[in-house]
Amino acid sequence: MENYNQTQGFSNYTVLDSQQIPAGAISKKFMSGVFLWMFAALGVSTIFAFLFSVNAELASLLYVQTARGGLALTMPGLLVAFAPLAFVMIMSFGINKLSSSALSALFIAYAAVMGMSLSTILFTYTTGSLMGCFASASAMFGVMAVMGYTTEKDLTSFGSLMMMGLVGIIIASMINFFMHSDTLNYILSIVGVAVFLGLTAYDVQKLKRIGAGIEFQGTAAGDTRKLMVMGALSLYLDFINLFLLLLRLFGKRK
Repeated sequence: MENYNQTQGFSNYTVLDSQQIPAGAISKKFMSGVFLWMFAALGVSTIFAFLFSVNAELASLLYVQTARGGLALTMPGLLVAFAPLAFVMIMSFGINKLSSSALSALFIAYAAVMGMSLSTILFTYTTGSLMGCFASASAMFGVMAVMGYTTEKDLTSFGSLMMMGLVGIIIASMINFFMHSDTLNYILSIVGVAVFLGLTAYDVQKLKRIGAGIEFQGTAAGDTRKLMVMGALSLYLDFINLFLLLLRLFGKRK
């Protein structure tokens, strides 16, 4: 199940535009920290997804087998399925009240819960499909991240367009939940890939400018760490959704 969420935790911090960024002011340390947190979260999610897919006792906490051989969520499984949204809401709206340590702990807990939720794809798709789509998502994400970091064009209006597209996808997905149209599902998956690729470039550029703003303002270390974590959350969501959409398009079911 796609997690169409975007964070709103940057509203109180300066985001310099391309004309305001002095040469050499981009904080490479900030961007490195963002990607380090993102990779750590992906690692945690992978570990928990693997554990809950190979350990029958753990899996039984979340899923039960139906008479038709499929999987149905248990009550704890339902909680795990909807918990990531709660985590994102708490982190986004509580960024100013939470300490940097609490926000970091919530992010890691969020990644663990996401891993539990994503464990179902290991039951559903072949190993080759999972590896192929993950590699494709990694390559596409990497290309768009580099483009977002290096381009001199302001992507603000482009990002707004992508957000509008994301809202459209959410609404159309809700409608298709009742229609069960395979054609619409396929179209939404293709559009979704394009949207999250665009959001990746936009989010990286936004984080690049936040990094410049941090150096420009001399932001406190605790606040800088918060921004790293929230930036990592944005990129984590971009990557996970891109991966799941590719899997829905090209994955081979067991």
